[in-house]
Amino acid sequence: MSQQLPLDELTLTLARIKGLLLTEEKVDRAVQLLAEGIRDAFPGSAGAGVSLIDEQGNRTSAGATDPLVIEGDQSQYRLGEGPCLSAWATEQTVIVSNAGLDDRWPAWAESARDLKIASVISAPLIRGPRCFGAMKLYAAATDAYDQKTAGSLEKLAASAAILLDNIQSTETPKRFSEGLVEALTSRDAISRAQGYLMGQRGMTEEEAVKELLNLSQESKQSLAVVSAGILSGGRKDGAFEGT
Repeated sequence: MSQQLPLDELTLTLARIKGLLLTEEKVDRAVQLLAEGIRDAFPGSAGAGVSLIDEQGNRTSAGATDPLVIEGDQSQYRLGEGPCLSAWATEQTVIVSNAGLDDRWPAWAESARDLKIASVISAPLIRGPRCFGAMKLYAAATDAYDQKTAGSLEKLAASAAILLDNIQSTETPKRFSEGLVEALTSRDAISRAQGYLMGQRGMTEEEAVKELLNLSQESKQSLAVVSAGILSGGRKDGAFEGT
């Protein structure tokens, strides 16, 4: 059995994946949506998945549509071998017709037999000089995929690689800048609240810090929230009223 996506269906699938991914801010969610898009494009498969992999071969993000895909992927990373890792390492699409008898990865072949995985196809995600992951399909029947399937999956992989690379490149600076602003804002609020206590209540620096810590523990709120409450007048008559 081979799976070749009709041209019109392939075009629709690419458009759907693009629309889904471009509306998402988080890489993990985008990867999961992509896996679901691949599953819909190849409905005869037992499941689909996408893995993002760093330069050391460690998986950094993954999406999977079915437990079989999760177990098949986990066994590859645990053993350090398998078709998806090979697709990433060689930057070539890998087709497995009978996983249990494939001698390219003997340890994983044994695991595939236990999981009742018969066929696998995995295409690398390549953007420029960098291969940063792979997408894959799993099937319970032997000979489920061939070169026609590979052609369709590679088209999806080429488009997905551009989208995922764009999300990764814009997501990291955004996360960093948001975290930095939050940290600086929190630190400034705590420092000003400490100064307020020292000036208004005649506390030493150490006493002011202890007071902020006590208020944080009593109210079960962060130092930043407690400090903001003090600065906005939330502490009245010796009792802290959280914001």
